[in-house]
Amino acid sequence: MFLVAVCLSRQTVPHRMFYGKLFHLFLCYPKAHMSLGIVLILIVIFGYISNWLNWRFLNYKATRLLYYIGAFVHESSHAILCLATGAKVYEYKALSSQPHVTHGRPRLPLIGNLLISSAPIFGGLLFLFLVDHYLLGGQFAPAAFNGQWNSLLWEPLNLLAQLRPLEWQSWIMVVLLINAGAMIGPSPQDIKNVWPLLIILLFVQSSFFAGIGVMALSLIMVNIAIQIVCILCLKVVGLMR
Repeated sequence: MFLVAVCLSRQTVPHRMFYGKLFHLFLCYPKAHMSLGIVLILIVIFGYISNWLNWRFLNYKATRLLYYIGAFVHESSHAILCLATGAKVYEYKALSSQPHVTHGRPRLPLIGNLLISSAPIFGGLLFLFLVDHYLLGGQFAPAAFNGQWNSLLWEPLNLLAQLRPLEWQSWIMVVLLINAGAMIGPSPQDIKNVWPLLIILLFVQSSFFAGIGVMALSLIMVNIAIQIVCILCLKVVGLMR
């Protein structure tokens, strides 16, 4: 507890809030109310919607370049977890038209494939946290996670409320979040690789991991909100020409 207090004392206010909430989630593990399987499925669905909006309505050179940032983080997360679980990487393509990682079987039975398939969730969140911490000065902090489904409403609204149009930090975050779906969301193929475990996860509850999942899902929902605003602005500009 002393070490936790020392670590928290050296952080900015938003980061003290962030670490405190994760620590609270860990302590409140038995009070979970959210199915990890459902949270994971929602992340995949909203991630797919985000990618579809990009390629259907925002298929421009600039957005494609931003997409590759998300794809690089996504595929790199897969590759790193492959190495961590003892799976041999046969092919790694992060900046191609069809980004993917081809790998062998991990040495960890069952859990290895789950870690590899869900790696973009943790890798994407870590990437955004590092950018916020070291580049943006800790401008953004997640809302309190309560292990309830209403977190899916309040957390995206909390993140949107922290975006300030007159501050450059917010614009950096908007640029990164516009492809959060590609960065964080596991692909349908990732889910196919672990579908037996996914069925088990439907009956598993954990406030700590569900809170992390809600954070990832909230970022993708903010991503979709930003995409919709961009699409509407482009429609308005098109009508004015």
